[in-house]
Amino acid sequence: MIRTTLMALSVGVWLFLSAISSGCASDPTKGYSFASSFSTDVRTVYVPIFENPTFARGLEIELTDAIIKEIQRTTPWTVAAADSAQTQLTGKINDALLRRLSTGRGSGLAQELSYTITVEFEWKDVRNGKVLVSRQNFSASDVFIPTEGLNERIETGQHGAIQRLARDIVGELRSNW
Repeated sequence: MIRTTLMALSVGVWLFLSAISSGCASDPTKGYSFASSFSTDVRTVYVPIFENPTFARGLEIELTDAIIKEIQRTTPWTVAAADSAQTQLTGKINDALLRRLSTGRGSGLAQELSYTITVEFEWKDVRNGKVLVSRQNFSASDVFIPTEGLNERIETGQHGAIQRLARDIVGELRSNW
């Protein structure tokens, strides 16, 4: 009984280990990988303040700050000054849109609003001038509730959209799969 249990356990462990080792590959195009999906030849990134020709003032500073913090928190790269960085991430806020999602039946007032920010950005290797990533009409949005009860301010929607956009932009900087 004990011998059978030990035999079954050892076979189970052997199958588990062989399944794991066959599923992992050092090259992501050949299977699963536990290696970093961020480019290993990049060590530093410069992020100047995004341009903002819209009427929504202050978004450019908050977005740039959120992107820098996201890079520092989730990537192996260091944010550096312009003269010492290997790459540069530049961008422009093209639109900041407030949209009504639902209206109160009796009052006609907005119950749910969505704040959407649309940008374009380019990540370039300054050593050779090669564009690593470029995106147009890249957007993120967040929903907030300004009505009685929650009384969330427009800044709540702006902040949520900026945080989501920063995560998504940094996610786009990952190595091509």
